[in-house]
Amino acid sequence: MDKKVLFALGFVLLFPALVILLSGDLTWIEGWVFSIWFIALSYGAILYLYFKDPALLAERYKQPGEGGQQGWDRYVVYLIGILFTLWIVIMPLDARRYEWSPDFPIWVEAVGTALLVFSLVLFLRAYMDNTFLSPLVRIQEERKQQVVTTGVYGIVRHPMYLGATLMAIGAPLLLGSILGLLAGLALVVLLMFRIKGEEKLLTKELEGYWDYTKKVRYRLFPGIW
Repeated sequence: MDKKVLFALGFVLLFPALVILLSGDLTWIEGWVFSIWFIALSYGAILYLYFKDPALLAERYKQPGEGGQQGWDRYVVYLIGILFTLWIVIMPLDARRYEWSPDFPIWVEAVGTALLVFSLVLFLRAYMDNTFLSPLVRIQEERKQQVVTTGVYGIVRHPMYLGATLMAIGAPLLLGSILGLLAGLALVVLLMFRIKGEEKLLTKELEGYWDYTKKVRYRLFPGIW
């Protein structure tokens, strides 16, 4: 197996490990549920791309500044990374180790779990439906990028961002972290800003995208925006 893939499979374990270790409680059930969910999502995506869509896997390896990425997007990618790390770190500290947040009702945790289930489905379907799903805002001329309008892309124009939104909100609800929820909402706002810039580029430079925006009206939230 490719060394990059092996590294990725090992690297993703860092985040669930942080959640459990920072909580200070190896018996934290909600922390383990989130950790198993995170591993299932990450491993599912990596292994699917490795076996079914290696071209997209290679695209996902691109680093900020490569492939004609929009200049402003490099800063957004770094901000997303910082906010995501803060989100991962603050949730176990808040919900378990220091218990800054009060205990959440069981039904709130259940809602968070349901959001994570829908998030996983959206993430994986986005990878399956769109072979041009780059981590960078750029036009993939070398891959002859085309507009994708089927599957989950027939529901909203940015289903992967919707999956990320459900994750950012669902995880802190499951774990019981108000601070994590605030960090998650900040991530959502940043993603909405990125969508605006990304769509400006796609409308201008990707043939057929303007027509797609007329067919699928909503960017992120069905019926709202």
